[in-house]
Amino acid sequence: MVFDLAVIGGGIVGMATALRYQARNPTHSIVVLEKEAAVACHQSGHNSGVIHAGVYYAPGSLKARLCRKGALQMKEFCNAHDVPYEQLGKMIVATKDVEVERLGELGQRAIANGIPFEDIDQTELARREPYISGLAALFFPESAIVDYGRVTRRMADILIANGGEVRLNARVQGIAETAEMVALTVTDGATVQARHLVVCGGAQADRLARLAGLRCDFRLVPFRGEYYQLDSAVRAKVRHLIYPVPDPDLPFLGIHLTHEPDGQISVGPNAVLGLSREGLPQFSFDLRDMFDTLTYPGFWRFLRGNLASGLAEMRNSLIASAYLTACRNYMPSLQRQDLRGRKAGVRAQIIMDDGAIMHDFLMLKTQRMTHLCCAPSPAATSSLAIADHILDEQQSDMHAA
Repeated sequence: MVFDLAVIGGGIVGMATALRYQARNPTHSIVVLEKEAAVACHQSGHNSGVIHAGVYYAPGSLKARLCRKGALQMKEFCNAHDVPYEQLGKMIVATKDVEVERLGELGQRAIANGIPFEDIDQTELARREPYISGLAALFFPESAIVDYGRVTRRMADILIANGGEVRLNARVQGIAETAEMVALTVTDGATVQARHLVVCGGAQADRLARLAGLRCDFRLVPFRGEYYQLDSAVRAKVRHLIYPVPDPDLPFLGIHLTHEPDGQISVGPNAVLGLSREGLPQFSFDLRDMFDTLTYPGFWRFLRGNLASGLAEMRNSLIASAYLTACRNYMPSLQRQDLRGRKAGVRAQIIMDDGAIMHDFLMLKTQRMTHLCCAPSPAATSSLAIADHILDEQQSDMHAA
């Protein structure tokens, strides 16, 4: 059997792509290949669970366009398929004068991206969030929270119910493209053939691209995002999602307070270099992953420009009191005993050969393949829109050919 579409990766973007393709082509055959024993085992099931509004992203970028569209689609999907979400709204809080100036720039970016928001002064911030310290804020009412692992599993159920196939424990070990199709060798030695292939490989995306013979001027470097979960009494003190004003000199966003669908509230993440692309426990180590990182010249170029911030993140990871100090920028009343159990996720971050971070989504294409090589946050929010974008591009290429 030759499938019309094969998708590598049972995370939320891979599953969304298969589901969108099925909706467009209900008589076509589809298979999703997932190397784990369940879908959503990695980034899709271990993230902050936020449906982002899209304010942080550069106007005109794929992230900006697809996040805005994808957030609306995600809520529509949840409403249609009985997946609960909670629209709490997000406060981006300035705690220093320089951040107040940057709020103005974020406001202009929000206008350019078509995102509704409110300007909040210090008095109004204190009224809405009495336990949060800040000089001013922007409020984005459309931001929400959802369990993306649950969303992914619901997508898989719909796909299967409508005739699609999801193969678990199916690690792809070979990819060979011809003029007519793509042949995939999976773990048990079987061959899966498909007329078109979409690869949503998450933390293995660059390896899968190279396995397919594509030239990659980048490498995936894992960063652990570590969160503390706060004492349940703290949840009632925080009404909205509380986010920082980004520092343009730092590679990642920084610590924020996030409500979670299970009733918890988390504070984090930091961003420390991961010793494993998929290991979640602290100090997880994978020799191949570390070798790939440490032998990549682009990583050392990146490190030279971000050494100070990297050391600060490492300190916060190892010393709880240092992490607490960072959290108190927004919530001065937090105490050490408020920081309870820890959880973590791994951000699959693309670093280019010149040491620059790839901030936008990145796709590589051939005649019959699309590889989604860089899909960090807000990929979960944008998943349905990313799927539409991939399929639109694929259809356009077919017509051009």
